[in-house]
Amino acid sequence: MRKMKAVQVSRAGGDLEVVERDIPERGPGQVRIRVQACGVCHSDVFTKEGLFPGISYPRVPGHEVAGIVDAVGPGVKGWTKGDRVGVGWHGGQDGTCTACRKGDFANCANVLVCGLSYDGGFQEYMIAPVEALARMPESLDPVEAAPLMCAGITTFNALRHSGAIAGDLVAVQGVGGLGHLGIQFAKKAGYRVAAVGRGTQNAAIAQKLGADRYIDSAATDAAAELQKLGGASVVLATAPSGKAMSSLLPGLTANGTLVVVGASEDPLEVSTALLILGRRNIKGWSAGTPSDSEDTLRFAEAAGVRPMIEKLPLEKAAEGYARMMSGDAQYRVVLTMG
Repeated sequence: MRKMKAVQVSRAGGDLEVVERDIPERGPGQVRIRVQACGVCHSDVFTKEGLFPGISYPRVPGHEVAGIVDAVGPGVKGWTKGDRVGVGWHGGQDGTCTACRKGDFANCANVLVCGLSYDGGFQEYMIAPVEALARMPESLDPVEAAPLMCAGITTFNALRHSGAIAGDLVAVQGVGGLGHLGIQFAKKAGYRVAAVGRGTQNAAIAQKLGADRYIDSAATDAAAELQKLGGASVVLATAPSGKAMSSLLPGLTANGTLVVVGASEDPLEVSTALLILGRRNIKGWSAGTPSDSEDTLRFAEAAGVRPMIEKLPLEKAAEGYARMMSGDAQYRVVLTMG
């Protein structure tokens, strides 16, 4: 058997360890992908720490995969060796549950997650079910495409389902791994964009990414500043702080929506009167299906939206994960193969 390098977690709470494995064989309805790049996402903590039900170990994390189809299994149609592909958080669905029967594959009762339900992209070759594949435009560099498979689709898909229309004020809370993409997508989609962050260190980069206004929530009442601008139709909450998200609710215009995409351990706190009197809304949003990923990739290609990345070789996955978790990484860490 041919061998490859992989980075696995051998048990819940274990270390990310570099190992040698046999290159896996595809089965019916599956393809083998030669991984070119894989982003390191905060959600990899679910694999690392065993925070997702039903994980079996050892497990290879990684759900921001960009690569090339290396081989197709029996019964696979529409994909051939050499096709450029991506795999994101949504790694497949059962097709039979109530949600799937309604076409709501993202909420499948038995959804598969790449890097949790099966081995993900922290390896040189991986196996994926055909329903998890998204086509990658030829012009996108795989290192830049990889983060778009989770951070990109999450912000792009949330914005386009937020109810905001071109010209509306959209506030992006946080200028990190999700927020720096949210600012770009919002600006390119025709919104007026206010970036909200703590401190002045992100002001210049936020404006470079397309923000029309930067609001320092540490120095001002950010919600009041949003109201001075007419109120935000949407606050895209990307930074994982329930307290920070809650503080922006008064900055919404009537019928405005707080869209939560950043997972936080502390709860949201909201005045019921604030919601009732302005008919304001709170909604959560996860990533999306492979079809949504393809829309994200095409929009990013056409509009020039690109992630800000740090590249590391696969062997330094543990270092990349630590930098991401500590906040030291500049926006997105991407592992490269070979």
